[in-house]
Amino acid sequence: MAEKNEAERRLSAALEVAIGLIGTTLDEAVTCRELASFLARHPGGTATIALTPGKRESATPDTLPAGPAVPAAPEAVHTLTAPLAVDRERPLGTVTITRAAPPYTDGDLAVLRQAARLAARHIRHARRLAATEDTALHLQRALVAEPGRPHPNLEIAGRYLPAGPRTLVGGDWFETVRLHFGRSLLVVGDVMGHGLDAAVDMNAYRSALREVAATDLPPHRVLRHLDAVVAQDGARRPATCLLVRVDPGRGTATFASAGHLPPAVFGPDGSAELVDLPVGPPLGTGVGGYDPATRALGEGDTLLLFTDGLVERRGEDIDVSLARLAGLRLPPEPGPEQVVDEVLGRLDAHHAEDDVAVLAARVRTRPAS
Repeated sequence: MAEKNEAERRLSAALEVAIGLIGTTLDEAVTCRELASFLARHPGGTATIALTPGKRESATPDTLPAGPAVPAAPEAVHTLTAPLAVDRERPLGTVTITRAAPPYTDGDLAVLRQAARLAARHIRHARRLAATEDTALHLQRALVAEPGRPHPNLEIAGRYLPAGPRTLVGGDWFETVRLHFGRSLLVVGDVMGHGLDAAVDMNAYRSALREVAATDLPPHRVLRHLDAVVAQDGARRPATCLLVRVDPGRGTATFASAGHLPPAVFGPDGSAELVDLPVGPPLGTGVGGYDPATRALGEGDTLLLFTDGLVERRGEDIDVSLARLAGLRLPPEPGPEQVVDEVLGRLDAHHAEDDVAVLAARVRTRPAS
């Protein structure tokens, strides 16, 4: 009886240590390393973990060794194996521990099985979360990365980046609307806040804007109408929005801003310039007060519309943030795709603290007759 109580005490003590060491993150590779590190001490030996492939893994299992090296003499090695499984669910792989001496006991096997079970639970949670994130991200990208088609006389490129691995959806979006006489309306917007509520409001703004823009009103009047419609609802979050009507035939762009940051124009030499334009209040306030600004678009100019996540940095004045963008010098003759890729890379947008949506456009050059 005393021997049984001592074995139970050792198992309980070991599992208490395991609970504190295994599963500190939602990264399955880290969890495997934590399991291997624990088993190197409790009960001792080298742990080899073979995972069956999950959604984000390759087709071959991963092997993660830890602990002291196994002696070369095969006849001196003792081995224990247990499934990485939670209750009766399908195993996620296997874990094997080996050591030279002393031989493993039934108590050692119990520690191995319980530690493997604990690790399997955390790995399964990590995989389920990863699957949820993938689904949400694909949904968000489907919402923002498939804008309406502009006229063929306009080249466009757009990207959406979520704000870090835990933010599944957000309120940033971009859009293009085909207008009469070869013109196209470019749109970038940002609903205040994050998460599902912001994404729902974003979709509502986008749908309403498509309806209003189809009337072919000037950009500032589109904003006025959209602001009035949203203000009457009362349930929508405020949003910033930038509209640009591009007229390739006249070589002009007409801008209107509802609380949004100014766009940039990259010239054929790769230099950038911020567009100076009047800024009205965000949409949804019912205040109105939007005014247009028109400027020429030279041959080879590429417009870049973006949300604030591209440039803003915590604790930094926004003028400093915008100056960083304006100071970029890209390779000569940058088209929309290159502008988007270069800007996202140079501003480290993949590690931004907020959602990022960018839309670049350039008038297609007519072939010489």
